[in-house]
Amino acid sequence: MRLLTPALVAAAVVLSACGTTETPTTTPSENAGGPVSVTDARGKAVELKAPAQRVVTLEWAETEVVTSLGVTPVGVADATGYKTWDAAAPLPGDVKDVGKRNEPSVDAIVALNPDVVIMSQGRDETLAGQLEKYVPVVVTKSSDASRNLDRLRDDVRMIAKAIGKAGEGDTLLSEMDTALADGKKAVEAKGATGTPFVMADGWLEGSTVNIRPFGKGSLVSDTAEAVGLKNAWTGEVDPKWGLGATDVEGMTAITDPKTVLFYSASEDDVFTTGLAQNPVWQRLPFVVSQKVVKLEPGTWTFGGPKSVIRVAEQFVKATTA
Repeated sequence: MRLLTPALVAAAVVLSACGTTETPTTTPSENAGGPVSVTDARGKAVELKAPAQRVVTLEWAETEVVTSLGVTPVGVADATGYKTWDAAAPLPGDVKDVGKRNEPSVDAIVALNPDVVIMSQGRDETLAGQLEKYVPVVVTKSSDASRNLDRLRDDVRMIAKAIGKAGEGDTLLSEMDTALADGKKAVEAKGATGTPFVMADGWLEGSTVNIRPFGKGSLVSDTAEAVGLKNAWTGEVDPKWGLGATDVEGMTAITDPKTVLFYSASEDDVFTTGLAQNPVWQRLPFVVSQKVVKLEPGTWTFGGPKSVIRVAEQFVKATTA
């Protein structure tokens, strides 16, 4: 999902409406080294002769999850971008880049002789069919604004099963849940429960800064609410990612002086370069009260459990300081 133009945001909303509502499930194999069957986000049973060892991932969240489970993918889409935007689970420098996330190279993927390709729902719908001529494909749900943390748990368990790391998957999810529980206790201890927040990223289009708020149901919002905070953005968001669209004038809807603004900018920081001298920006309550927090570079807001932990830790730190 990286930073999108308004047209691409609209496309993401359209794609979200086409997705299945079925919850991915796993079918345990009788033998840990034997055949594996998982039912992916398409509702399709994907059969593997054995847990996959050679894995190609076509989205950063899936790359993060596989790497977090102790398996280095043989190929990933946009490895350079991953290293910039997702520092939660570092990749070795020699991992093969198979092209863009929205347009990977089928030839480059097949040349790696993978046991499985893991991709997210909502990318090129024809790609899975092209790849399945050569290699099994597992499609993750990738986001669901009605149940994003539970959706993430489903995706992690499915990926872990496919690569023979079910135990490691349970441990990874336990670490995430422990971090959220600990964060909630820390927020409660400081009397900060219910602190209003807004999370956003943005991009510059001409002289206008387009702002993308993370509404209720986004993975970041679910994470922040799990530690006891309250999302102050009430504008319209799409049903898959929980993302909205506004400009600096639209942010004037936020009036509570206790609100904390968090924003993500692992590359161009338009909140600093595009808004610093903007008079509307200067009057916003979180700017006046100096409650503007830039997330650490490499904090991926659409990631796996390790990214959720990074987001939670930064939200807790900022609201309990």
